[in-house]
Amino acid sequence: MKHLADKVAAITGAGSGLGRSLALVLADEGCHLALADINLQGLQETARLLEGKPIKTSSQQLDVADREQVYAWADATVREHGAVDLIINNAGVAVFEKLEKLSYEDFEWVFNVNFWGVVYGTRAFLPYLKQRPEGHIVNISSINGMVPFPDNGPYNVAKFALRGFNLTLVQEMRGTPVHVTSVHPGGIQTNIVRNARFRKPADREINQNDLVEVFASIAKTTPDQAARKIVKGIKKNRERLLVGLDAKFIDAMSRLAPLTTLKITAIIHEFLLARKAGQKKG
Repeated sequence: MKHLADKVAAITGAGSGLGRSLALVLADEGCHLALADINLQGLQETARLLEGKPIKTSSQQLDVADREQVYAWADATVREHGAVDLIINNAGVAVFEKLEKLSYEDFEWVFNVNFWGVVYGTRAFLPYLKQRPEGHIVNISSINGMVPFPDNGPYNVAKFALRGFNLTLVQEMRGTPVHVTSVHPGGIQTNIVRNARFRKPADREINQNDLVEVFASIAKTTPDQAARKIVKGIKKNRERLLVGLDAKFIDAMSRLAPLTTLKITAIIHEFLLARKAGQKKG
């Protein structure tokens, strides 16, 4: 998709973070936007930031885990904009707890948003994308879909599943006018940790604010930087896109020494949490 001017892009999770930055970058490219988020206040703020730009924008409060809502949004997008050329399935959530203690409700909440929400978004928009001279699907996975991190099991599992979904979709879309980009960001400075469900393990002397601070210390990529990288990848029809130096480093390590990489990520995780707990006591 070399040219984005006058194309129509649909974005989930557009009320903050990466989704909002993607909307702003695409608007600068002249792309018309159909925005969705479960957070109505955040969605309205994104819409206000787009005021005055020479594009058409629509907004829809949406729970991506609700299949009927997603299909209705796809239909409404085409009715309002006349067509749709690009879907970016970006919405995501997390819960922090060990797998052995995690409730099934929390596990299903993450999986329903991070995996099924992407499946629904892809399948709902795909018939419309195939009607266009050139369509594009962007599914936001994660480096966690290549290397898992402790205490973040549901997110890891959903992103691993999404990676398989994306790879299969790439195969099946060959010979059609639809391109697929599977995006694997490292740490991006968003509110995903702040908005996550936090279940304090008994053996941890930390709270959710501590976890937010730990994440902020290692997440070096801004949402704007990530959005510009993704939009550049869309224009080049990239099938696989790593975002951030940390993502590229972890990906390379996982290829060279997969078992060692698992051990190292676990050790780093424990070290960061232990250091934070020590700082609190000191």
